[in-house]
Amino acid sequence: RMIRVCVLLVVFFLSFRYLAKLSSVGSIRDEETCERLRGLIQRQVQICKRSVEVMDAVRRGAQLAIDECQFQFRNRRWNCSTLENMPVFGKVVTQGTREAAFVYAISAASVAFAVTRACSSGELEKCGCDHNVHGVSPEGFQWSGCSDNIAYGVAFSQSFVDVRERSKGQSSSRALMNLHNNEAGRKAILSHMRVECKCHGVSGSCEVKTCWKAMPPFRKVGNVIKEKFDGATEVEQRKVGTTKVLAPRNSQFKPHTDEDLVYLEPSPDFCDYDPRTPGMLGTVGRQCNRTSKAIDGCELMCCGRGFQTQEVEVVDRCSCKFHWCCYVKCKQCRKMVEMHTCR
Repeated sequence: RMIRVCVLLVVFFLSFRYLAKLSSVGSIRDEETCERLRGLIQRQVQICKRSVEVMDAVRRGAQLAIDECQFQFRNRRWNCSTLENMPVFGKVVTQGTREAAFVYAISAASVAFAVTRACSSGELEKCGCDHNVHGVSPEGFQWSGCSDNIAYGVAFSQSFVDVRERSKGQSSSRALMNLHNNEAGRKAILSHMRVECKCHGVSGSCEVKTCWKAMPPFRKVGNVIKEKFDGATEVEQRKVGTTKVLAPRNSQFKPHTDEDLVYLEPSPDFCDYDPRTPGMLGTVGRQCNRTSKAIDGCELMCCGRGFQTQEVEVVDRCSCKFHWCCYVKCKQCRKMVEMHTCR
């Protein structure tokens, strides 16, 4: 069967770049497709063949990771760019930086999230709702409905995503970093599972309340991982007895937890375009905020090179009115606004 490629992206999982390839594939429905997905190690191909029906969810998770990364970094110098004929996220993920830590975490989380969602929606024969949640809770409500089977999604993410690092024997500092951040990404879902409920009774009364466990929206997961990115810990490999572990490079810093992100080397400044380094696109032409003192402000975004201002016409909704019943009608208004871009 022919694979429809929507975007020409190089395989992501030579260090997690394989996910971009999966996100561009129209559908993964047979074992032959697994063989043609370049960049997967043999054990991943075997998992793909055993779980072909799950791979479409993995593909959707890949796109989810890319979209969320680009949203979270939209106002930063490195904005999670993906370009044709360039490894997704560029060379950034091949270095042990904070950005690589985020990419690994969001990607592992996205696979767990998408597979869990596929379980709950009845797409997969291998899994369904979480039936371990049942009976009456200590709070007095009835467990019912379809609780998200996050255990299956996390287990699949661990087996499929982590296998490349585990195949290296977990001895290198980079493998330890990647495995830690993969798990931190999945914990961003696990630690924010929530209870959703529905009331049953006459005229909307809550005589009986049924509840189920649900994953948070993926935007919430992205926000959590982005916060962990901002507070990530620089680490180095040390030996404790015969075991190799990651410890804070600065001994005055408190040890990181399982939910924190860790990195091995400082990030470049991302100011200048470097044709020799995929992903180093620089900030020339990037839009900036003239009044902000944060990283999206023109002073920081433009790396001190200055910026240019031009007036552009935008179309906005305006004069909106509510009409009974039940819709809002708006006019379209054109206005001129200032747009600032880096020199």
